[in-house]
Amino acid sequence: MLITSAVVAFAGGLLCLDRIVLQALISRPVVAGPIIGTLLHDPFIGLITGAFVELIWIDRLPIGGHIAPNESVVAILIAAGSILAGQHLGHLSKSLFVFTFLFFLPLGYAGRKIEVFIRHSNNRLSEQVMEDARAGNVRGISRRHLAGLWKIFFGHVALIFTALTAGTVIIRWLYPLLPPIVLEALYYTYFIIPIVGISVALTTIKARGVMPLFSGLFLIFAMIAHFL
Repeated sequence: MLITSAVVAFAGGLLCLDRIVLQALISRPVVAGPIIGTLLHDPFIGLITGAFVELIWIDRLPIGGHIAPNESVVAILIAAGSILAGQHLGHLSKSLFVFTFLFFLPLGYAGRKIEVFIRHSNNRLSEQVMEDARAGNVRGISRRHLAGLWKIFFGHVALIFTALTAGTVIIRWLYPLLPPIVLEALYYTYFIIPIVGISVALTTIKARGVMPLFSGLFLIFAMIAHFL
């Protein structure tokens, strides 16, 4: 499992670079989830994960200097964690998926704290870049830029690897101990999450760029409902 966690963490680190460097939206849950799911040979769970997380936090877009909860890390952890736990337990049920979803969801705020720390750290690099620019040190400028990228990449890799490895072990141990009434509640929560997410999306439907994204997610859920 450690090798798989390392592969997921590496891929997740690359995806999370998009949050700060490219901002081409490939780090959004609706994209990152299916990528991780495909990597672990279960694109459907990745698609479900991405759509659920995207809807829940659709009103927290990381635009400009605003640092939203790290929904990219959450989607990666939920997709990978549920697939790995399901492989170990022999079956990925809706209850197990929701349990994993709720387990990893708070880590979005831990991811935000790491991003804040990295950005503050990179501010010092910016000051050093200005000094290099005044001195005409082109190589120094290049090194500072690369150092900033490595911080972002390895920060997310460390978070994803640690949380996925420890979290999956806890989930595999704790889930079989849950009583039937809790498992039933988790099962019905699977159908409640998209309703809550759509409610969140409706509150932001007038925001710029949200309507096309909401329409795309509606299409995704329509396709999911068709195949269930």
